[in-house]
Amino acid sequence: MPRKERDEKRRDNKGRLLKSGESQRSDGRYAYKYIDTFGEPQFVYSWKLVPTDKVPAGKRPCLSLREKIRQIQKDLDDGIDTIGKKMTVCQLYEKYTRQRGNVRKGTQKSRQQLMKLLSEDKLGAASIDSVKLSDAKEWALRMQEKGVAYNTICNSKRSLKAIFYMAVQDDCLRKNPFDFQINEVINDDTVPKVPLTPTQENELLDFMQNDPVYAKYYDEVVILLETGLRISELCGLTPADLNFEKRFVNVDHQLLRSTEDGYYIEAPKTESGFRQVPMSAAAYEAFERVLKKRRDGRCIEVDGYKDFLFLNRDGLPKTAVNYDAMFKCLAKKYNKCHKEPLPDVMTPHTMRHTFCTRMANAGMNPKALQYIMGHANIVMTLNYYAHATFHSAQEEMERLQAKAKTTAEAKPEAAAESAEETKAA
Repeated sequence: MPRKERDEKRRDNKGRLLKSGESQRSDGRYAYKYIDTFGEPQFVYSWKLVPTDKVPAGKRPCLSLREKIRQIQKDLDDGIDTIGKKMTVCQLYEKYTRQRGNVRKGTQKSRQQLMKLLSEDKLGAASIDSVKLSDAKEWALRMQEKGVAYNTICNSKRSLKAIFYMAVQDDCLRKNPFDFQINEVINDDTVPKVPLTPTQENELLDFMQNDPVYAKYYDEVVILLETGLRISELCGLTPADLNFEKRFVNVDHQLLRSTEDGYYIEAPKTESGFRQVPMSAAAYEAFERVLKKRRDGRCIEVDGYKDFLFLNRDGLPKTAVNYDAMFKCLAKKYNKCHKEPLPDVMTPHTMRHTFCTRMANAGMNPKALQYIMGHANIVMTLNYYAHATFHSAQEEMERLQAKAKTTAEAKPEAAAESAEETKAA
């Protein structure tokens, strides 16, 4: 039978002519068969042939078959993967992480956290082609209402933007719904990380040195303030990392601990993290005291490293969680007997923050400071850590003016001396 004659005889139960690829099943539902971009046959279904049809009682509202056909044809014309675009956000994230499996344990934990957030939210079960810009923004708002930290939302949004970018590259989508500025949607409620002032720094060390509880932590805090080490780098130090002859600390690993894996060693995050940090006189003396007072701990070896410098009461290596708790209690006790309280956020990182700010305000060459801090990007050194204030800017202007004045006064004297020497000759 000729195709035209066959198509004319294909009608639905209302007598309407069905086009090529369209059919109606015995239960009344319409179907459309097409070939996807991979050459595979696919089907879509609807209870309505055209938008004006009514959905049978008890059935869910849906697009009409011909509306779906128009969408499919547009996707096929644009090379869009009509099957891939139907995967859920969770499935897309799983695909993305599977292709990028060689990551640090910390990154693995962050991925698990984001997958949990997605699984518990309606966004995770949504097909990726249904996620619009407004849906992405609503997700950010829901996360903040749920109590998720601003920085966590920012990092999660960055990851979601990356996976949707992959979907666009794979021709599953035309646009990236997460291509927006997060600070336009939610407010940054993060408590600012403020460095210690020089006065606070001196008073804190004096307090610790004379306090019966915190005196034993004095040298560790001095080392943090004098080297700018990350806390995981400090925890990983062994005697082999200290070069007293040339006065530097060799940084090429960090000690971490997790509930699942226990202690483990990781290399610095980037090549910039491998460095030799100079010892100031105060740091040199603090390290000497640490080695002199160091007691033998348990014979524990972590990925080839042993004899860690800083041990807890059980003789095991300290990790970040030990110092986080210590700084929290230290700040609470210090604030009780001082008019000027310490910053609201007091962590080991505050010491690193303070060191970098102090060095920057003292006029250290930015590239030298970047090297000591182990920053991969100079922008972080300049914009994030070095906090300029009106007073520091004013002092810098006065210093330069005084230097210029001294130079100007020295020139006539030098010229006069040179003339006298010439005359004498």
